Amino acid sequence: MRLSILGAGPGGYVAAIRAAQSGIHVTLIEKDEVGGTCLNKGCIPTKSIIASLELFKKIKLSELYGIDVPNGSKPNLTKILNRKNKIVQTQIKGLYNIFKSYRIDIKKGKGFISSPQSLLVTYNNGEQEKIVSDKIIIATGSRPFQIQNLPYDGRIIISSDDALNLPEIPDDIAILGAGAIGCEFACIFRLLGSKVTLLEMLSRPLSNEDIEITDILQREFKKIGIRLITGVKVEKTIVEDNSVIIHIDNGDIISSKKLLIATGRAFNSENIGLENIGIIRSQSGKIPVNEKFETNIKGIYAVGDVIGNMMLAHVAAREGITAVDNILGNNSTIDYNSVPLVIFTYPEIASVGLKEFQAQERGIKIRTGHFQFRALARSHTIGEIDGLVKIVSDADSDKLLGVHIIGPHASDIIHEAALAIRKGLKTKDIIETIHAHPTFSEAIIEATEDIYGMAIHAIKK
Repeated sequence: MRLSILGAGPGGYVAAIRAAQSGIHVTLIEKDEVGGTCLNKGCIPTKSIIASLELFKKIKLSELYGIDVPNGSKPNLTKILNRKNKIVQTQIKGLYNIFKSYRIDIKKGKGFISSPQSLLVTYNNGEQEKIVSDKIIIATGSRPFQIQNLPYDGRIIISSDDALNLPEIPDDIAILGAGAIGCEFACIFRLLGSKVTLLEMLSRPLSNEDIEITDILQREFKKIGIRLITGVKVEKTIVEDNSVIIHIDNGDIISSKKLLIATGRAFNSENIGLENIGIIRSQSGKIPVNEKFETNIKGIYAVGDVIGNMMLAHVAAREGITAVDNILGNNSTIDYNSVPLVIFTYPEIASVGLKEFQAQERGIKIRTGHFQFRALARSHTIGEIDGLVKIVSDADSDKLLGVHIIGPHASDIIHEAALAIRKGLKTKDIIETIHAHPTFSEAIIEATEDIYGMAIHAIKK
């Protein structure tokens, strides 16, 4: 069998590797660089920068850890970005080595679906090549959403892509949109030393997260000096000299050196031949698929951001694997209810399953448990004690419904909860599982015990 994959981001390249592992001949087509947004302009670059700034943050607090550090430490943006670029290039090289080991055929050019069984690849030199396939997977991803009246200029009005390669640290920056991208960049620029103003149309940041979690995040933003303004819209912007004047509908006028637009992602579904063969595309640009990730055209599948489900790298990867499983004849689907979501703010946020407000909207009778990280010995050993773990369970069945974390290493400890929810476990299954001491995962068992008023390291209510 011959499989062609359009796009080498997490959805496309993971599908390519799994297909090759299964004996399928794979052609992987990518017009930019392998790894997609996640590796080149998203997950990995931002987490590299965050790692540098976490170290800088600890250096500033070194005296509390018993370490004497000479005065005058400061972030060096050039070196931080050089380190980021080196990490990205190392990962890209690793992917090429994997592709080579599985004999995956890489085509570096722009792909166009010319028929249900073929694609046309146009290379940078203008030459073209026809690729014949039995099956096709579309994994073309997404890009920063362009607001019509706020065009990016890459200098003052910037996208998240631009923000990763600024030549110098801005004195101040305004960020439009307090979703995951906006909140992460707010933390990044604040720790770099910028004055940060975060603007959000809705009543709170990260509006899809649990309300208690975002309440704590707002408190932590205030602690580190991020100015958050919610419930507002931008009425107009004026670029003057080397700054932007932002008029918002509450009457405030904000002057800033940069305006970062972080209001979502747009689907990369244009100019790839969908109309040519009758593939349906929604008005917003996403490609509808069935539960097997097949489009309305038999034999053509789509995965990742371009289908508009959960626009996360790890979800795209699993969708790519699932699509390949179905191409191989297996009846494979994905349980999106057990997908963990991670946001690398300060502190980190991670969640899986139902939020309390979602359970209430569904009329589910629930119990909740909480445990503060400040009551956890491991948190004190690293000097990060802010945040909590919140458990949501079904009051009648004891089934674990949701776990929500804001605090140190949230991104690492959420997966126990994801597995438990996927397997339909009860809270007592968590309680009866011995957790190593001293670890951050103990906060999960303590929060679960709190449902019954039995948390060991919590004062009696």
